[in-house]
This record gives sequence, structure tokens and C-alpha cells, in this order.
Amino acid sequence: MRKAAFIYSPELEKYSYPPEHPFNTIRPKKTREIVSSMGLLSGSGRSEAAPVPADRIVLKKFHSARYLHALKVASEKHWNTEAFNMGLGTEDCPIFERLYDYTVLAAGGTLTAAKLILSDSADVAFNPSGGFHHAGPERASGFCYINDVALACTILAEQGRRVLYLDVDVHHGDGVAYAFYDRCDVMTISLHENPRLLFPGTGFEDEIGTGQGKGYCVNVPLPVGTYDQAYIKAFETIARPLIEAFGPDVIVFELGADALAGDPLAHLYLTNNVYAEIINYLLSLDKPILATGGGGYNIENTVRAWALAWCVLCGADSEGPASPVTGGVNSGSTGGPGDLRDGPLPVKKQQRETVTRAIEATIEAVKANVFGVHGL
Repeated sequence: MRKAAFIYSPELEKYSYPPEHPFNTIRPKKTREIVSSMGLLSGSGRSEAAPVPADRIVLKKFHSARYLHALKVASEKHWNTEAFNMGLGTEDCPIFERLYDYTVLAAGGTLTAAKLILSDSADVAFNPSGGFHHAGPERASGFCYINDVALACTILAEQGRRVLYLDVDVHHGDGVAYAFYDRCDVMTISLHENPRLLFPGTGFEDEIGTGQGKGYCVNVPLPVGTYDQAYIKAFETIARPLIEAFGPDVIVFELGADALAGDPLAHLYLTNNVYAEIINYLLSLDKPILATGGGGYNIENTVRAWALAWCVLCGADSEGPASPVTGGVNSGSTGGPGDLRDGPLPVKKQQRETVTRAIEATIEAVKANVFGVHGL
């Protein structure tokens, strides 16, 4: 029986970005409400675990003491030019009440998940409040202050695990990619929208790592309008053979949902069925999976995607509508995992042709740049 842990605490509900900010901390709460209404937080190896705030000594494995001090002080309304130069107090990364407490708790959820996996207390763990992949060692960026996923990869690697970091957020997972750019014990694979069009402007096919890490940083930029079948082709052709050649001991999966059609900050055209298919593949590898949230700015679509992801991770997707609860997602409950799946989206001929050409070019570029390193 698969041991699956959902990471959440009502304490997280006390914090929020400014009301005009795109990042909404209500998404994990709404996700939990749905999966709870389906009876998927207990029984059959499923459990819920509360996040423990990350210790400063652990945070310093990735972030500088200077940055952590600036973040804490800024959170206490003592903001200055030095903090601003670290990305704090910008439009993307504003200062809000109890900012430090929130970031340490949200990151602590991902580290709690890592501990559960390392202790064999969980085979899969999902922290929908995590996934802050843009934060740098000494810089807040892209709505992210503390890079929980980079920290988790670091901690898992310190314990001798070969770590696969897979990032399907629509934005390049730059903070994590560059954290391990010269290492071969952590492979980073990021599928994201063309960085010429979208923040952070990095993640091209020729960014492949350096030194021992050459070939272990993999970037898959995708064209505007990328739809399910095209995305899966890119994943199957690029990510899958590289993952299997690498042979990870553990997987860290950043599940940003902003690649879904209708996201207000991006331009891809996916349904949540893509995420379910990728998770089923990852599960087939029979390795521990630490999954997190991430982007996703259409709240309803993001919540549906994350609830479906949990259904697949915890083994409920194959059980059908076993819950007696009825009602739609909008009411906070569902009859079964199938009700969470998006319907198919129409793809126009011109869109199909344009996307296919661009993805074929990306596939060839990635193959030329990194496949040889792995004997492919």
C-alpha cells in the first residue's frame, strides 16, 4: 500500500499576499477542502501532516544569512534599500504582514515532506503550499522568497540520494536549475513557456549545466498554444529517456498549474489530464515523490489540478467515484476523481502546425545538447 502524506495546517490560512497580488494563498485550503470531502485524507495509507517551520540553520543550506536577516527585518516593517536590492518590497515580491512567518512555514511544509520520505514514513508527500522555485540564495524573485524545493533537493542529496527535480510550472525553474548547475547528483528538468515571451527570461535549450553538471540541467521551452498531445510528446521524447538514464532515487516535482489553458499570466493550452498522466508515469518508476504546488493564477483551475494530482498520487484515481459525497467542484466537493478531470480542448489546424514545428525544433536541440552525455 502506498503511504501518501498531504501536508497542510490551518495556520497557513492566516497569511496572504496583498489583495491585488496574483499569488493567492487560498489555493491549498480549497484543494484540501475538495480532497477532504472525497475522504482522501485518511485510510488506505493516506494521512495528513502539519508543516513544521523551517529552522534557520536549514534555510542557510541555500540562502545567505544576510538575506534571511533582511527578509525577517523587512517582515517587521524595517525595510531598506539593501532589502530592495535583494528583491524585497518590489511589485512581484511585496512586503506583507508576517511575511517571514509565512515563508518559513510554507517552506517548512516541503522540508517536512522530505523528512517523511527520508524516514520511510511516506512514499509520496504533497505540499500544495510549496514550490517557490524562483528564489535565489540572496534574492526574492517571481513571488518567491524562500526556495523550498531547492532546499529539499539539497537535503535529499546530502543523504546520498540521486535527485530528479521535475518542474512543470509554466515559468522556468531558474532558482533550482542554477542551484545545481555544476552538480550531477541532482538532475533538473524544466518544461516551460518560451522564455523569450515570459518571466524569468531564462531556460533555453543551451542552458545545460557546467563542469560535472554538464548535461544534468535540462530545459524544454514550449511555444504559445502548446496543447496536451504536443506537451506529452515533448515529455515522452525528452524527459522520459533522460529520467530513466539518470536513475533517480527520489523525485521532487514542482506542480505549478499555470500551464493550464486560461491562466491569466501565461499562454499555454493544457488540461489537467497532462499532470495526471505525468504523475502516473512518475509513480511507475516506484521511487518516492515529493510534490509541491507552485504557480497557478486561475484559482478554480489550479485547485482542480492539485486535487486531481493528489487523487493520482494517493492511488484514488483508479478507484472511481467511491465517495458518497456529491456535488461539483465549485461547491467544494466532488463525486470522484473523474469529476476533477478537464474536458478536451479543441485545437485549430494552424495552432497544431505552429506548435508542432516549434516543439520538434526544441526536441532536436535538447537531444543534440544533452542526450550524448547520458549515452542516448
